[in-house]
Amino acid sequence: MAWTPKGKHLIAGEWVAGEGQFQNAPAHGPAHDFAMGSPALVDRACNAAEAAFASYGQTSRAARAAFLDAIADEIEARAEAITAIGSAETGLPEARLQGERGRTTGQLRLFARHIEAGDYLDRRHDPALPDRAPLPRPDLKLVQRPIGPVAVFGASNFPLAFSVAGGDTASALAAGCPVVVKGHSAHPGTSEIVAEAIAAAIASQGMDPGVFSLIQGGKRDTGTALVQHPVIRAVGFTGSLGGGRALFDLCAARPEPIPFFGELGSVNPMFLMPAALAARGDEIGRGWAGSLTMGAGQFCTNPGIALVIEGAGADEFVQAATGALSGVEPQTMLTDGIAEAYRAGRERVAGGAGVRELLTSMCDRRNATPYLFEVSGDDWLANHALGEEVFGPLGLVVRLRDFDQMQQVAAGLEGQLTCTLHMDEGDTEQARALMPVLERKAGRLLANGFPTGVEVCDAMVHGGPYPASTNFGATSVGTMAIRRWLRPVCYQSIPEALLPEDLR
Repeated sequence: MAWTPKGKHLIAGEWVAGEGQFQNAPAHGPAHDFAMGSPALVDRACNAAEAAFASYGQTSRAARAAFLDAIADEIEARAEAITAIGSAETGLPEARLQGERGRTTGQLRLFARHIEAGDYLDRRHDPALPDRAPLPRPDLKLVQRPIGPVAVFGASNFPLAFSVAGGDTASALAAGCPVVVKGHSAHPGTSEIVAEAIAAAIASQGMDPGVFSLIQGGKRDTGTALVQHPVIRAVGFTGSLGGGRALFDLCAARPEPIPFFGELGSVNPMFLMPAALAARGDEIGRGWAGSLTMGAGQFCTNPGIALVIEGAGADEFVQAATGALSGVEPQTMLTDGIAEAYRAGRERVAGGAGVRELLTSMCDRRNATPYLFEVSGDDWLANHALGEEVFGPLGLVVRLRDFDQMQQVAAGLEGQLTCTLHMDEGDTEQARALMPVLERKAGRLLANGFPTGVEVCDAMVHGGPYPASTNFGATSVGTMAIRRWLRPVCYQSIPEALLPEDLR
């Protein structure tokens, strides 16, 4: 039997209608009506989250791990329906959504195992030294504690893994923080069915229903009300630089400022070193084309910039990339707005001084086809706008005079999620010279690979210096993501009976 959306918000266990409605705009299939969010609904959800924190913030790690596992089980129980509504709303292929669902449930289970182990708590103990001279030392214990209710904004490009039960929500729940999600209006049906799964897990595990709420749609005042609500202690966001910066500024302008963990995108430059380029420029070019067009280029780690030193290897690389991209069929983009922004980005790049067109094609309505351009290193350095992200399958080759100019370009980069070195053994010395610069520019450095595809594991960092993200010391992927929603608390000479369970 096909799943039909309720079209309502989920607030502390209740399905609630709004004062107005909006329709989704699916890539295929019928549209549905959904309740519109409002500041009043935000207030209701946030107050419920604060009330729930009194109990949820004190739950055991074992109880929270069982809760995360239950959410994963409930999502899998709705697997076919999630794929169907997700594919209709976003236009993403079913195989992509099935893989993303696996990533979503996988990170829930990974976080469950991680908090059970307890290492993330960073527990420390300095025993009392009553006889120390000239002054005694009291007993001091430290542990990481949850900060309180967290606001999460669903992402447009990952309707599952970075949305309602995605990494921000999963890591906050793992930390012991209730969550209020502002669902993305591009896929409200997908958001609703995942919220159903979370609600079922809350019921089965006996959690306070205020531990999770989903608010759909809404005007700008709805998002503003959420980040400025006095009980919200931090915000998780994945999206555009403009939208993220506006929310960041709102968080900073509060009477009590709160951290805003925004992942805002990147051009993810690739540095093609001379020996590698000479030996396998053709292979790297074809690989780049595949990475650039994966998922219609709608990944924050899409490698949009290729930096090459002039020579025969550069020509071979460009020829191979152009040939591979020319055979790519049109792909459906996530929303009409994203498709429009992609076309606008193409016009911005094409209009840059010295930019030459290598591959162009027709991109109509919600369909995307790849574009490829090249520019000299001098013209790149003179035009800051060429280093701004174009969300979609657009590539720009920067032809450099020599390695000195490559170093100059590297030093001038803004913050990135990733930087990639394509290198062979003969490139080691030059690559070594670049490393101290690139370490300051990106959260993840790669050699001989492509950055699309972010592994969910302990060592992953998905973040970087601004504007890649708003907090360079955090990651939105991997188990370290949990630490965003914790703060260290020191307990001095506190009786054992009063300590948190994790310190007893």
